[in-house]
Amino acid sequence: MFNKLDAVLLRYQELTDKLADPTIYDRQEEFRKTTSERSNIEGIVNCYQKYKEVRTSVDEAKEILKTEKDEELREMAKEELSESEALITGLEEELKILLLPKDPNDDKNVMIEIRAGAGGDEASIFVGDVYRMYQNYLRTQKCKLEQVSISEGDEGIKEVIFSVTGEKVYSIMKYESGVHRVQRVPKTESQGRIHTSTITVAVMPEVEEIEFELDMNEVRVDVYRSGGCGGQSVNTTDSAVRVTHLPTGTVVAIQDEKSQIKNKAKALKILRNRIHDQMERERKKEEDAARSDQVGSGDRSERIRTYNFPQGRLTDHRIGLTIYSLDKVMEGEMAPVIDALVAYHQAELLKGQHD
Repeated sequence: MFNKLDAVLLRYQELTDKLADPTIYDRQEEFRKTTSERSNIEGIVNCYQKYKEVRTSVDEAKEILKTEKDEELREMAKEELSESEALITGLEEELKILLLPKDPNDDKNVMIEIRAGAGGDEASIFVGDVYRMYQNYLRTQKCKLEQVSISEGDEGIKEVIFSVTGEKVYSIMKYESGVHRVQRVPKTESQGRIHTSTITVAVMPEVEEIEFELDMNEVRVDVYRSGGCGGQSVNTTDSAVRVTHLPTGTVVAIQDEKSQIKNKAKALKILRNRIHDQMERERKKEEDAARSDQVGSGDRSERIRTYNFPQGRLTDHRIGLTIYSLDKVMEGEMAPVIDALVAYHQAELLKGQHD
């Protein structure tokens, strides 16, 4: 571990020296990559430097106990040694976690899609509830949200797509992908019976064209007239756009904007993210074939969580987490859930390194 840490420390100094060269500001792409890499390892460097300081304190206290005869000084050294050794243990565990392999997508912004599944109107209503939950939570994380597309139903939202920008957004939201089940008494239920409905959530890291180029020879673009409520241009101009990825059959239709050009740009961006996400999930499936990784797979076919309103209970089935503060979670207090998922995933990675 310490050989790795020394190498990280050396790399950090190299990057710091590179940024001290004023000519780097003339090379914007190089400057961006250098600052990004330095920022990504800064936490490891700070923790390691703190570890080395405490390690020095331990050695000094041990030396005093070995050579010093004064009882008062020896007592002070014993106290400092006890405190420092406790700190050492905690810092070593922190360093192990910091050195775990990073998901290359963790620093990326995301696009999130929430869709109603089984359950009719109740599922659509729950889409809106989860959308608000994410909005409230992500704003506490200083993230910026932008609605990309929305399809409203009679009693709720059939589908909503929104982008999120901020610091390490994918790292905190990636475990939300999957089937979310809700159990509650619908407002329209006169007998007070509990209904079960489902929605699906897809969290995709945003990819730029330079990272993943969509082959436009494999994409069919259709334009048509917008439908539904919308304004004077609805049903009068061919502003709505449908794009189809022919090899996979993936379809994205956008009619939110009055401009055909804007709708096409939005549709292609969503399509690019979906195709790239599919490719990444296929790659991860192959990598994970030899080991079980319940959290990291993000398999959308599995039920990942149940929201039981009569009992005020949230259960995350992947990690066996149950909490009885569902009302607070739905208001956006998601930290206990997110933190538990991150901690579980880190523990699994640590276990995998020791196997």
